[in-house]
Amino acid sequence: MIVFDVNETLSDMTPLGEAFAAAGAPAHLARTWFAGILRDGFAITAAGGNAAFAEIAQDSLGRLLAEAGGPITDGATGSIIAAFKGLDVHPDVRPGVPELAGLAQLVTLSNGSARVAESLLTRAGLREHFRTLLSVDDAPAWKPARAAYAYASAECGVPAGRMLLVAVHPWDIHGARRAGLRTAWLNRTGAQYPGYFDGPDLEVPDLPALAARLAELPARP
Repeated sequence: MIVFDVNETLSDMTPLGEAFAAAGAPAHLARTWFAGILRDGFAITAAGGNAAFAEIAQDSLGRLLAEAGGPITDGATGSIIAAFKGLDVHPDVRPGVPELAGLAQLVTLSNGSARVAESLLTRAGLREHFRTLLSVDDAPAWKPARAAYAYASAECGVPAGRMLLVAVHPWDIHGARRAGLRTAWLNRTGAQYPGYFDGPDLEVPDLPALAARLAELPARP
């Protein structure tokens, strides 16, 4: 079974910079916002809690825009949230997902809402290829906590060692490896993997390349 991260792994967040610019804020704040959501979600998880991604996103966005100053419009927060919910997939996702679906069952496991993943994949014409869409909203903790991956394993009825996590985030790869999953790092930008995280089992530049690599592997009993 192949388990996909959603935000940035499947969804292309490039248009968020344009949404910030249209709201009168620097485009680079899009990355700051998303990184801040993850940071605060991880902090809440580390302290034993589990807040919804949307709650953190909405609250932190308003404060970030206020701190940015400039001519922020009244509808700025809403327009940026709408842009986030309306993102498209990366170009390699449309050809890659059907190829991977021919090799294994596909599911998603996101720190965001399952509804956002549902909308993203439906717009892209890919929803039919996924068995189920999972969110840590229903798990004990956010990824990369072990409990998040254990939740996915239990929900799918598949042992962790029979699951392959695909993600662009090294922290997700690290967490999945520690939880017993196999991992594939989707490295679209040619970045260097951090030495302080457990490394991936596979590294590929796009999803069709991952499908080709998996097709070459011998079947596991």
